[in-house]
Amino acid sequence: MADKKKLRVGVIGHGSRGGGMLKLLLTFPEIEVVSVCDSYGDRAEEAAARVLEKRGVRPYATTDAIELLDRGGIDAVFLFTAWEYHINLACEAMERGIAVGLEVGGAYAVEDCWKLVDTAERTKTPFMLLENCCFNRTELVVTAMARAGVFGEIVHCAGAYAHDLRSEVAHGRENRHYRLRNYLNRCCENYPTHEFGPIAKLLGINRGNRVLSVTSVASSAKGLNAYAKDNPDTVDPALRDATFRQGDVVTTLITCAGGQTVTLRLDTTLPRYYDREFTVRGTKGMYEMGPNMVYLDGMEEHFSTIKTYQKYLNNAKEYEDKYLPAFWRNISKEELAAGHGGMDAIELRIFIDCLLTGKEMPIDAYDAATWMAITALSERSIALGGMPQEMPDFTRGKWTMRPLSDVVPL
Repeated sequence: MADKKKLRVGVIGHGSRGGGMLKLLLTFPEIEVVSVCDSYGDRAEEAAARVLEKRGVRPYATTDAIELLDRGGIDAVFLFTAWEYHINLACEAMERGIAVGLEVGGAYAVEDCWKLVDTAERTKTPFMLLENCCFNRTELVVTAMARAGVFGEIVHCAGAYAHDLRSEVAHGRENRHYRLRNYLNRCCENYPTHEFGPIAKLLGINRGNRVLSVTSVASSAKGLNAYAKDNPDTVDPALRDATFRQGDVVTTLITCAGGQTVTLRLDTTLPRYYDREFTVRGTKGMYEMGPNMVYLDGMEEHFSTIKTYQKYLNNAKEYEDKYLPAFWRNISKEELAAGHGGMDAIELRIFIDCLLTGKEMPIDAYDAATWMAITALSERSIALGGMPQEMPDFTRGKWTMRPLSDVVPL
């Protein structure tokens, strides 16, 4: 596949995320979308119409993902389906020699993660987990600072997926969204990669470091029932008294072979503002995403948090001249406007470049398995009252030898 000029691709999944990503994919001249799929026929037709309007050629459309893969004629497939289908479809594609760009989500079983790794190793088919937050401006600047030793030795990191999703979940039946059935039936850290992915890259997970254990606890589930009762005109009345298993707040503690600890928080069913709370703590200082603040040893300390924030609020921008990666310095206005402030475009640009040139994928099957396994392990930990769960070594010992590698040159 190296040194090709064009990539013929299939796109599976045309819900909210898939629709947005298809629109972005069609802005890349290297991409030819030749087939589309969604389990709902109207969505598949909508995807085909979008490609026809943009490119003047109608792609093959189907509601059967395996049919799309068996039909062939594609170099790569993008998977934007419901979480339940991610790993199996990725493996089906790799078995057919079709490169995979996999949208994020957690795994349902550790065995599925092993299947992903085993398939990738055996077929040697290119695979990348499309964790866009790893390509975000802030996370990359802070990672570059960590690589330069600005924070000293890193001992702790934290992150959150703090996002009010009550409307999305509560209207899951009308919008045919998979989150509703998951929140009704499971209790886990169901979306760990936004928080953990950038932290894992910063800490060198699977590249000189690895995750040892996952421990999770969950609060009670009250938010969605309250939301349904407060919105009787728009929300299905059956949800007012439905039993949601997914706790409103799930807290996860991760330990690493390098001695670091990581805390994650899933917080999606109570009123709140959006925040990923990316935090890095080291022996010489820290970074905190909320105030976008760098605080280094020797800076003036105020016992008042408000005074501290007033003095240092947004001071991380002062470090961008030195530490902002070239990918962000050269980003176009179109890419900035394309999705999530530019990180989606950079992510896809990297994936496409790796396929065309044969470069190593920056987020590979080992990373995907480790990050996605947090969901399955957290579910087990919560069910056992917060008992720690051992994280498998999906690299089978290779983490001790694999060189440190970032998603873009820092």
